[in-house]
Amino acid sequence: MHLSLLQPIIDRPGPWASVYAEIPHSTEDAAKQRELSADAAARQLAEQGADRATCDAVRATLANARADGEPADLPGRAVFATGGEVVLDAPLSGRPARSFASWSPLPRITPWAEAAADDVRCLVVYVDREGADFALHSDQGALDAGTVEGLDWPIHRTATADWSERHFQTAVENTWEQNAGEIAEAAQRVFESCGAQVMLLAGDPRERRSVHDKLPEQLRTVAFESDHGGRAAGADSTRLDRDIAHVRAGFEHDHVTDVLNRFRAGADVGGTDPAYAASGVPALIEAAREHRIDTLILTPGSADAGREVWVGPGPDQLAVRGTELQYLGETNPSAARADDALLRSAAATGAEAVVVRDPAEAPAGGLGAILRWSAPTQHE
Repeated sequence: MHLSLLQPIIDRPGPWASVYAEIPHSTEDAAKQRELSADAAARQLAEQGADRATCDAVRATLANARADGEPADLPGRAVFATGGEVVLDAPLSGRPARSFASWSPLPRITPWAEAAADDVRCLVVYVDREGADFALHSDQGALDAGTVEGLDWPIHRTATADWSERHFQTAVENTWEQNAGEIAEAAQRVFESCGAQVMLLAGDPRERRSVHDKLPEQLRTVAFESDHGGRAAGADSTRLDRDIAHVRAGFEHDHVTDVLNRFRAGADVGGTDPAYAASGVPALIEAAREHRIDTLILTPGSADAGREVWVGPGPDQLAVRGTELQYLGETNPSAARADDALLRSAAATGAEAVVVRDPAEAPAGGLGAILRWSAPTQHE
């Protein structure tokens, strides 16, 4: 899971209001229910010491039906505010595991990560011989991601064997190949720009295979094909939707499995070789301070997740004990949860996060990381 959505809140000093709330839509008194929920959240924040301006900003945001551009039927949202301003209003694809309002030194971002972990972004490329349409599918629905048009002449073969016709057939083949190359280049650009994690090609069988073969090797490993749906009006969308769901779920499962395998391999190098994985809060805190975390592993409700650590204003200012930060120059450290502190640091350094829901598969204590490089040894 990429953490770029958290960028607006990771460097900003707190304290922070964090609210996870359900969004009633379908009932006749949905607006009234939203107002009551907004009032309750603001009241809880005030009781925890939040300032009036921040409470009012949260109340106003939660009382609205949804954020700008948010689908109407999303069941939950996470709101983060400080200094009288809502800095991030993030839709949730499912109801939050627990609705709550928190006033704390760091934003409570781990519940957002747990909710967003299964929301794999799939770029669907609807292909025919003339071009392609792109749509980004996620738990928030389908978003138009653009169109590319290739050459429109010649694109249709004939059935005759005349020399001139054979020449024409060759031109058709060349047009198909050129269009496939242009579609592949455009698909790569859109994939990278929209933050997609997996790609599904739908439409003309020959053309989508040609497009797949022309994708860069790294992208081909996460590009799949569907026999359903297409660019033409009236194409079968029901079975394509099932294929999209299958590809998204499969990608998440395979990605978590791959991360856990890499974690175990990095932790069990044997002999005197340095480890490229870490677990346990002290080792993770040290790795986060040194920007060594490549992939952070989180397990909801684990023992280490709620362990108290100490933080300063910066994402790399974190320690197991407050005296450590004071030694490093932070005169007023604050207590925070280990999972939130590590996730903030991971987001700040461009790391990704993976949620492992099975405690039996998770690192000891429930938190772990694959490292960008190993810790320096004493003799180095």
